[in-house]
Amino acid sequence: MNILILGSGGREHALAWAIKQNPKCDRLIVAPGNAGMADVAWCADLNILDGDAVATFAEENAIDLVVIGPEAPLAAGVGDSLRATGLLVFGPSEAAAKLEASKSFTKEICDAANAPTAAYAHFTDAEAARDYIKAQGAPIVVKADGLAAGKGVIVAMTEDEALAAIDDMFDGSFGDAGAEVVIEEFMDGEEASFFVLSDGETLLPIGTAQDHKRVGDGDTGPNTGGMGAYSPAPVMTDDVIAKTMDEIVTPTMMEMSKRGTPFQGVLFVGLMIKNGQPRLVEYNVRFGDPECQCLMMRLGGQVLDLVHACAEERLKDVQVNWADDHALTVVLAANGYPGPYEKGSVIKGLDTLPEDSFQMTFHAGTTLSGGQVTATGGRVLAATGRGASLKDAHERAYALIDQINWPGGFHRTDIGYRALARADD
Repeated sequence: MNILILGSGGREHALAWAIKQNPKCDRLIVAPGNAGMADVAWCADLNILDGDAVATFAEENAIDLVVIGPEAPLAAGVGDSLRATGLLVFGPSEAAAKLEASKSFTKEICDAANAPTAAYAHFTDAEAARDYIKAQGAPIVVKADGLAAGKGVIVAMTEDEALAAIDDMFDGSFGDAGAEVVIEEFMDGEEASFFVLSDGETLLPIGTAQDHKRVGDGDTGPNTGGMGAYSPAPVMTDDVIAKTMDEIVTPTMMEMSKRGTPFQGVLFVGLMIKNGQPRLVEYNVRFGDPECQCLMMRLGGQVLDLVHACAEERLKDVQVNWADDHALTVVLAANGYPGPYEKGSVIKGLDTLPEDSFQMTFHAGTTLSGGQVTATGGRVLAATGRGASLKDAHERAYALIDQINWPGGFHRTDIGYRALARADD
């Protein structure tokens, strides 16, 4: 098979790495890719938001399957454009991608499906939003309604912080994504990520993970796109998974089909779990980043078989073969992230890092400049380890970091601390 992956982040590098291991993959192209992906695939200079351009490129290169990595092309309807030309695509339609592209749409679906989630209100007017916050008090959660690259969620512990978030969103700090806001009840508990493949009819759970959103150790500081993750998530017991499927995922997918917009692709279910009861935090319509790095390390080459079956609407014929293992990934980010950060700093030591099924450093915001790898994004690398225990995976991931020479970056030192403490109890 000739396969095209759209995207340039750590998620897409991990997907490319896993797919390349499957002998069914004859040729692999990533567009636009990054410095790390160039080792496993041909990186093509292509505007992945232009569905017609992607379709033309796919036809010229005899592509059999297109895997859409990030949310932006999905929300822009690139999948629809490709399917219209007869291409096989992994990823939802523009209409189904609204589950991530619009927080208010998701809440509407949850209401119709009776899926447990936080109480909320939707606003298009800043003054009305401020009045609501003053009436509700804090803690409270303020979300940009649209896509904001994982940064449009402010968990405000004080009323002043929530009001400042409203000002930022309506003043344009999040672009068009903040033109409307959703304000939610603050939910306490333990967060987890749950991933389910759907071909429009069959649902296939493929893994759990736990992300670290806050920038600092001990889950302190502002939210980010994710500073690290591990898989599996201990809090996602068999009972919690069963409740999540029965009460949240299945009713949501049924409601989407009922509306004539069946979901095909991977559904990333963000959960808050308290006393064994899951509630929906949000849906994403693609693999999480950095959760994907953990999942791909654990799934390996079978990912291509699963993705292919999903795109061909034959999930009922496949199953996930899990090893009894663990994976952990630590994000290296540019100094200053998630605020303003410097670009162009040189990263050394990458060419001597071990690369195998137990340790990989996935690239996100990198490029090659003058023969050197340089940082171009906020989240730049994801050092990922796999092992028989979470402790083994943790040691391998941090051993990779110790070998990377990058004064322009930083990382959290405590990824996986909850699960590691639980394992020691």
